[in-house]
Amino acid sequence: MHKTITVQTHQREVLIDITAQVKTVIHDSGVRQGLVNVYAQGATAAIMIQENWDDSVQTDVINLLAKMIPNGVWLHDRQDGNGDAHLKSGLVGPSESIPIIDGEMGLSTWQNIFFCEYDGPRQERRIVVTVLSTEQ
Repeated sequence: MHKTITVQTHQREVLIDITAQVKTVIHDSGVRQGLVNVYAQGATAAIMIQENWDDSVQTDVINLLAKMIPNGVWLHDRQDGNGDAHLKSGLVGPSESIPIIDGEMGLSTWQNIFFCEYDGPRQERRIVVTVLSTEQ
């Protein structure tokens, strides 16, 4: 089963918690045992599993990537000024896969799923959620 969820972003770089939307897709699928894959469409976005208790962790991720991959120094910036966004999304990666155990995601207490925007703001970002069953 596939379902596309959408988010709107209001900043150039931000992590948005999409755990609740993914849980809804899993619930609607009826799958009790399996795997869910969460995939960000777009070459300047990513998906990350990260700490959910303290918002400073998401800020730290943005700040770390800004130090590692600064804006305005890449060859691609000559085209559209977002070379750093492409590199950040490539480093973090476009998807995460999470086991489904008894109808729930196998995340730990402190983990959530985040959509990572590196080239916003955007009116619409699309995330494809694929649910696979391992039940016989």
